[in-house]
Amino acid sequence: MIFSPIEIASSSILLLILLVVAAALLRRSQRLLIFICSLVTSFASLMSAAAGAMAVARGMTERVVLLIGLPDLPFHLRLDPLAGFFLTVIGLLSFFVSVYSAGYLKGFLGHRPVTRLVVFYSLFIAGMFMVVLADDALFFLISWEAMAAASYFLVMFEDERQENRRAAFLYMAVAHVGAIGILLSFGVMAGIATGFEGFSGYTFDAMRQAKFPLEWATAAFLLAFLGFAAKAGVVPLHVWLPEAHPVAPSNVSALMSGVMLKTAIYGIVRVTFDLLRVFPWWWGAIVLVLGLVSAVMGVLYALMQHDLKRLLAYHSVENIGIILIGIGLAMIFTSFHFPMLAALALIAGLYHTMNHAMFKGLLFMGAGAVLHATKERNMEEMGGLIHRMPWTALLFLVGCISISALPPFNGFVSEWLTFQAFLLSPSLPIPLMKLLMPLGAALLALTGALAAACFVKAFGVTFLGHWRGHHHPHVHEADWSMRSGMMMAAITCLCLGIFPTLVIDWMDVLPEQLVGSKISVSAGAAGWMWLTPVAPERASYSGPVVLVGFILIFAVAYLILHVKAGKIHRGPIWDCGFEKINERMQYNATSFSMPIRRIFGFLFNVKEQVRLAPQSAHAAFPKRLHYSLRVRDRFWGWVYRPIIEVSFWMSRRVGSLQRGRIQTYLIYSFITIIVLLVFVR
Repeated sequence: MIFSPIEIASSSILLLILLVVAAALLRRSQRLLIFICSLVTSFASLMSAAAGAMAVARGMTERVVLLIGLPDLPFHLRLDPLAGFFLTVIGLLSFFVSVYSAGYLKGFLGHRPVTRLVVFYSLFIAGMFMVVLADDALFFLISWEAMAAASYFLVMFEDERQENRRAAFLYMAVAHVGAIGILLSFGVMAGIATGFEGFSGYTFDAMRQAKFPLEWATAAFLLAFLGFAAKAGVVPLHVWLPEAHPVAPSNVSALMSGVMLKTAIYGIVRVTFDLLRVFPWWWGAIVLVLGLVSAVMGVLYALMQHDLKRLLAYHSVENIGIILIGIGLAMIFTSFHFPMLAALALIAGLYHTMNHAMFKGLLFMGAGAVLHATKERNMEEMGGLIHRMPWTALLFLVGCISISALPPFNGFVSEWLTFQAFLLSPSLPIPLMKLLMPLGAALLALTGALAAACFVKAFGVTFLGHWRGHHHPHVHEADWSMRSGMMMAAITCLCLGIFPTLVIDWMDVLPEQLVGSKISVSAGAAGWMWLTPVAPERASYSGPVVLVGFILIFAVAYLILHVKAGKIHRGPIWDCGFEKINERMQYNATSFSMPIRRIFGFLFNVKEQVRLAPQSAHAAFPKRLHYSLRVRDRFWGWVYRPIIEVSFWMSRRVGSLQRGRIQTYLIYSFITIIVLLVFVR
């Protein structure tokens, strides 16, 4: 080849940085700027995706040292199969979203300039690419902060709105808490790598060669997991996610939810399986338990939402939990020396990482198309959009089926593999594990059922029935660039669902390098059409057969109903003898989630009120009912409110030291000098 994969990936980053410079020159021509942004970011994303795919397919590792860091601390880049996999996922979704952005950004024309959005959008994608390519702590943290800062300004894009400013502040606060944990973790590993005697341990290669004592390894793991869990939105560190994702522009929401969260998954896998390498079983139990809690709580929070984008944001919490379930199982099986099962669990987690990026990106793009057309995020004010936005409705439905883990789409495959990891697990010697395995499988099944119910609500309330809104906007279908981005994501969801053996064969080098085993031989033992995770006699699934079966069922049903004229009769809707149904008699988001709220309401802070109010508009109805419902996250009261109150209390106490008098400051200086003279030798 003329260019190596790492050179291609590095060139894509350089191209994105050059776009930032070009944006300043093109700020007077906003339409041209949007076109150039979409073209360059699409091409750069495709370059990185191709470079990552080649690195995984060849199982190759390439290194580059850039002499542009601090003195004696250059930047190290490394493209290995793990980095290549995440580079492929990030690049592929960034390509789809960049195509979509060509149409989406036109909605801002005439309202506000998009130059700032283009600049930070490019830096955001470049930051994610740099995170997965970084091979030393310094460059990793610089890339991590560049990604966080760019996404902060993207959340703040519509900064005249208070909710954007509040969400951006909360996001940055949690992100910096996480960054401190990551920094301390790298500090521990770098110090152990050199005996705390130099700076050469800052490279990941030095950390790989070190032998970490268990107590120091545990400290490094817990700090790193805290930092990456804050970025991933793991419960209880999830509160920023449903605030920031809904208020960001929808193309940014698709990337934040689809791939930015995956950089945290990359960090967990990199630190655990590549840098530390040896770990006790209870590390995996922590990851597994937090994954199960995040999965169940995320989907329950989502069911309570009326805001379409907030609902999707909470589902990111759920799906990050499912990914962590696979990673936690892989850690447990590795510690008990079951390499085949560890490989199966790790493949399940990484496959769901890719799947979630595709269907969540598709769903956020669909939500963006709805918002673009209706200027509305509240599902209570929607309905009947399938008649005016048929393409968007169909593509959003593909995303709903995929995230609900229904065959033949991709969400089913990764969750089915996770179930197989649970069901095929042997009797482990730890009593806690004997309880956790069946309980985990049951909770994963509950999560899947609730997710399906949630997206019946999301699709039905948004696209079916009649318009519920108090105003009737001019609703229009998304343009072809937006539809093209959604179509490519939908097709990818289908391909990942019907060709899993080919994808697993491509990515199987990852568990081989990280846990010492692979499953591609057993997974493809019955041919490319059948996925057999461990052995054909234990379990098998065929995406192509399921797809053909569904097509035949629909074809037969269509022929039966349409072969003769007059088979289908249309009539008015009948409802207990009353035919004049209007939009106020439809199920809405609140009524749909009411049974779930009654069962699981103790997990939320629910305030439900019904009150009578005077109504003078009609003499026959002198009063009317006002119904209000507020569902809040209990973690605000349990965790965050006490921290906020203590922080303000300490700030007020510290602020009282600032008297504004020169005599007071001279006393402080005098006391400091005396203390230094007494205690410093």
